[in-house]
Amino acid sequence: MSKPVIFNNTVLRDGHQSLAATRMTTAQMLPALEALDSLGFGCIETWGGATIDAGLRFLKEFPFDRLDAIRAKTKTKHMMLLRGQNIVQYAHFPDDIVESFITTSAKHGMDIFRIFDALNDPRNMGTAIKAAKAAGKEAQGVICYTTSPVHTTEAFVKLGQELEEMGCGSLCLKDMAGLVPPRQAYDIIKGLKDTVKIPIVLHTHETAGLGASTYYAGIEAGVDYVDTSIIPFANGTGQPDTARMLALLERHPRCPKYDLDALQFLREHFTKVYAELSDFTSFANERVDSDALKYQVPGGMLSNFRNQLKEQKMEDKFEDVFKEIPVVRKALGWIPLVTPTSQIVGVQAMLNVKFGRWKNFSPQATDIALGYYGRTPAPVDPEVQKIAAQKSGKDPITVRPADLKEPGMDKLRSELKAKDFPTNDEHCVVHAMFPQELEVYYKSKDQPAAAPAPKPQAPAPAKTGPAETVELSDSARQYNISVQGKSFAVSVEEV
Repeated sequence: MSKPVIFNNTVLRDGHQSLAATRMTTAQMLPALEALDSLGFGCIETWGGATIDAGLRFLKEFPFDRLDAIRAKTKTKHMMLLRGQNIVQYAHFPDDIVESFITTSAKHGMDIFRIFDALNDPRNMGTAIKAAKAAGKEAQGVICYTTSPVHTTEAFVKLGQELEEMGCGSLCLKDMAGLVPPRQAYDIIKGLKDTVKIPIVLHTHETAGLGASTYYAGIEAGVDYVDTSIIPFANGTGQPDTARMLALLERHPRCPKYDLDALQFLREHFTKVYAELSDFTSFANERVDSDALKYQVPGGMLSNFRNQLKEQKMEDKFEDVFKEIPVVRKALGWIPLVTPTSQIVGVQAMLNVKFGRWKNFSPQATDIALGYYGRTPAPVDPEVQKIAAQKSGKDPITVRPADLKEPGMDKLRSELKAKDFPTNDEHCVVHAMFPQELEVYYKSKDQPAAAPAPKPQAPAPAKTGPAETVELSDSARQYNISVQGKSFAVSVEEV
């Protein structure tokens, strides 16, 4: 008989990142830790993604303090999402900073580093994989799922083999947009199970309504782990709910056993937390959005672009912009749509529609076309690359982007010393990624926490009314912004 599938739990990271703008505080997590720890999950995702940025920027929490606090009350393995050479930012960092981040995180109790690259370029994952192994921890290599003529089942399986050969202790098929159909998931998982010897994890979102059925298909194919969350930080743009998956698998030979009373306690606790975070939740994130299937883009990208097109007075161009997305993806080598490439492709599609195709090249799309983000899944269109080079004055590269970076830890330490901040590795790696936020954190440490910002993407109008917008020119706008009762006039230039 096949072994029961094992559930990982994402409520402390992806759950609230997907459904509450990453605003759950450490204090709101602590009462749930004993129950979470008692359930016997394969691991609990506690860090990474946007939690480090949001915790520092909005919650006035130093990132490693959260990891310490959760680690002190749990024995279950901890897992974090790491953007390869980007760590948890959008730019590439020198190898010594990536290595220091991983070594320091391991020292604070991180067990599994789930390592991905936005282009599925293994070269951008190699340093992180080696560093995790050197720290005695598990490097989990990620295969980012996407759709295109070059993203075949065979290509995904080949990438999995390459990641195993690089030393990964497990693999994760990461469907960040919730778009992988059940049969496709079955074929990829079966191909991996027939080819590699290391455990396989399946990760998806319920954005388009496929998540639970995709997990079922993956479990039929022999997947070792699936990621689930806890209602109300589950379903919608989050992962399928744990209790729901147990019901779906009832009488299945691979159905695991998890304490339903403990799950009910967690549901009640997180329901209270969800209500406390109502400024950051939205019905739009809780429902199934079939538009994600039509446009083959992440749900968050859809909602963000509806707002951005409205701001640009391009509401009537919605269909045109989304028809342009596959044109941009093909020209840029069929890159996957995951942070930060989904934003980059979307912006370039909007620019193409607004100004004419490739007349206005965003700096980020330029860098992708010229190789500064890494090797694209397919070759970049030569004509588009030529335009990018002409407009930017930069030459294309074929080397690993981080090979062009000088070591950075000594410089970071000097910068922190000049500010009279701590100069340990923890502060160096945080300063490398979020220098301004770290400075604000220290300046505001002893002040009362700021009032919550207005609810993002709320379906109903904000209680205080919309900000006044005054057109200044074709590329500038002025906004009146209220912060803690004080009004500020801000002029914003379009780049």
